[in-house]
Amino acid sequence: MPMNRRNFIKLVGVATGVGLVGVPYISSAAEIMPNKGRRVVVVGGGSGGAIVAKYLRMADPSIEVVLIEREKNYIACPLSNLVLAGLRTLEENTITLGGLAAKHGIKLVYDDVTAVDPVAKQVMVSAGAISYDRLVLSPGVDYRFEEIEGYDMAKTPEIMPHAWKAGPQTLLLKNQLAQMKDGGTVVMTIPQAPYRCPPGPYERISMIALYLQRNKPKSKIIVWDANETIVAKAALFKKGWAKHYGYDDKDSTKGIIEYHGNSKLAKVDVAAMTVDNGVEMLKGDVINVIPPQRASAIAQQAGAVNPDKRWCPVNQITFESTLVKDIHVIGDACIAGALPKSTYAANSEAKVCALNIARAMNGKELIAPSHVNVCYSYLTDKEAVSVSGIYKEAEGKTIAIPNSGGLSPDLSELEAVYARSWMQNILAEMTT
Repeated sequence: MPMNRRNFIKLVGVATGVGLVGVPYISSAAEIMPNKGRRVVVVGGGSGGAIVAKYLRMADPSIEVVLIEREKNYIACPLSNLVLAGLRTLEENTITLGGLAAKHGIKLVYDDVTAVDPVAKQVMVSAGAISYDRLVLSPGVDYRFEEIEGYDMAKTPEIMPHAWKAGPQTLLLKNQLAQMKDGGTVVMTIPQAPYRCPPGPYERISMIALYLQRNKPKSKIIVWDANETIVAKAALFKKGWAKHYGYDDKDSTKGIIEYHGNSKLAKVDVAAMTVDNGVEMLKGDVINVIPPQRASAIAQQAGAVNPDKRWCPVNQITFESTLVKDIHVIGDACIAGALPKSTYAANSEAKVCALNIARAMNGKELIAPSHVNVCYSYLTDKEAVSVSGIYKEAEGKTIAIPNSGGLSPDLSELEAVYARSWMQNILAEMTT
C-alpha cells in the first residue's frame, strides 16, 4: 500500500500519540539541521550504511549526506564467531566512522532514530528532526522473539544469549563456554531461513566445537536447526566436521557435534535451562538461541515492511522501497532477489543504491546493476571455506548469473588467509 498522509497517521496511531511499535508520532518536528540544498539521510553506519554514504559523496559531492549511527564505536559481525574460540577479539572488529567525515564531508550524527515521517520527509532523533530529500535505511535485523513460547526479550538473552549482533552478547556466550564444566552440553538453535548471514550459524558450530575440543574435550554441542539441512556450504561443513570433530552424517550422535535438521524451536524455559521443539525437550549447560528474524523496527515504522511484517520489498535497480516513495532500503532488511543477507551483499547493494540515487537526483538515466558476494566461514583456526556469486538485474529481479562463483573446492588454509584479508579490506573501506 503506497504511503500517504492518511496511511501514515493510521500507522503511527496519532489518536493515541503512540505508534504500533511504540514510537511517538511527531509531525513537523523542530529541525536541528536545516536543509539548505539536496540532502540524503542514511540510517545505520554498518556495512551498507557507511558505504552508501561514502559512495553518494563520491558520486556527487554537491549532495549533502547525513549519516545517523547509534554507536560511536561500531562492532562489525563478520568473523565475530572466532571470538568464541579465542582466535579473534572484538577490538579487531571495532571501527569508528570519523574518517568518512574527514575525507568525504559526511555529516555524522550519533543518536537513536525514534521515528520516520515519510510524508513530512523527516527523520526524528532525540534532539529533534532531520529533513531529507531521500532516505536510505540500512537498519539491519530485529528478532521475532514472540514466536518462541517462554521467551522474554529482556531477560532470556541474558541467560540464553543469541550473540547474533557482535558485542556484549558475543562476550556473554564466550564467558558461559569458559565457565561450563568439562562434560557439559552446549545447545544451539538455528531459525528458519532467511536470516542474517546464512552460513554464520554453522561457522559458530565449528568454532564452539574447536573450543570444546581444546578446552573441554568431554563436552559436546547439540544443534537444532529449523531448516531441513545446513543452509549454506552443507557438504563442506560436514566434511570439515568429520575431519576435525568426529562428526558422522549417518550417526550424528558421534563426535563433538550432534546436528539435527527439521528441529524448529518452539519453547524455552530459562529456569530449567531447557528448549522444546514440540516433540522433544533438551537440557543444556549453555544454550545459544538464535531467534527468527525480520527487518529492524524502524523500517516497519517507516512503512517499508511487507504485509507479513518481515522484510522490505525494493526496486532491484535503485533499492527504493516499493511501499514508500523516496525511502531506499539496503542490507539485511531488504528483499534483494537472489542476493543473500550478508556483509558483502550489503556493500554491493550500497554502491548500486548510491550511484542510482545520485543519477536520479541529477535527472540521469539509471544504470542496471551488477553485484558480487562472497562469504567465508572458518572450520578450525587454520581452515576455512567460501561461497561466492555474481548477480545481475533481469526483468526487474536480481538473479545469480549461471556458472559464476560457487563453492571453494575444498577445505583450505589459503581460504582462511583470504578471509582475514577480505575482512581487513571491508573494514578499511567503511572507514576511509
